[in-house]
Parts: sequence; C-alpha cells; structure tokens
Amino acid sequence: MGRCPACGQTHCFNGYLSVVPACVACGAPLGNFRADDAPPYFTIFIVGHIIVGLMFWVDSAYKPDLWVHAAIWLPFSLVLTLALLRPVKGATLGLMLKLGMAKSDDE
Repeated sequence: MGRCPACGQTHCFNGYLSVVPACVACGAPLGNFRADDAPPYFTIFIVGHIIVGLMFWVDSAYKPDLWVHAAIWLPFSLVLTLALLRPVKGATLGLMLKLGMAKSDDE
C-alpha cells in the first residue's frame, strides 16, 4: 500500500522508490533505513521463480517457438518486476524497522 511500516497512516515513499525522511504521522525515521540492493535482489528472486515456472509449463504444454517465448516472457518479466519492486522495498523497510537496522550517524 506504500504506507508507513510503523503506523500505517501516511505514505512512506516520495515518488516511485525514494523514501521519505520521516513519517509525518508517527515520526518514524524511515530515511535512516538503507535497503540498498536487498529489494532488487528479492524482486529478481521472486520474478525469476514465477517466470521460469510458467515458462517451463507453457513450453511443455504448448511447445511454442522461441520468438513466442521472447514475445511473452520479456514484457511480462518487466511488468512483474516493476509491479513488485515498490511493495518489496516497503516490506524490506518494514523488516528493517522491526529489526532496528537504522544507519548510525557516523556512517
């Protein structure tokens, strides 16, 4: 939903993936949580498992040509990746908030 993982009242993103410095409602320091490469890694992992499973199923059931596979799976992979990246980043922020993994001031 894109809401603050601490209170669930307001948004936690400024735009598509940039995180607000702090929650307006509860003051949670969301800008101190650096997810870095974890959300793309988790997204690639999820999308890869979905796409490869479906690709094997379609190939064994229908035996399409290689160009048909490319026409189906490349756009589907892109759309699924873009659709999952923001929720996965929000979930990662929520997990980091729960575990107390904020960056320190000396970094």
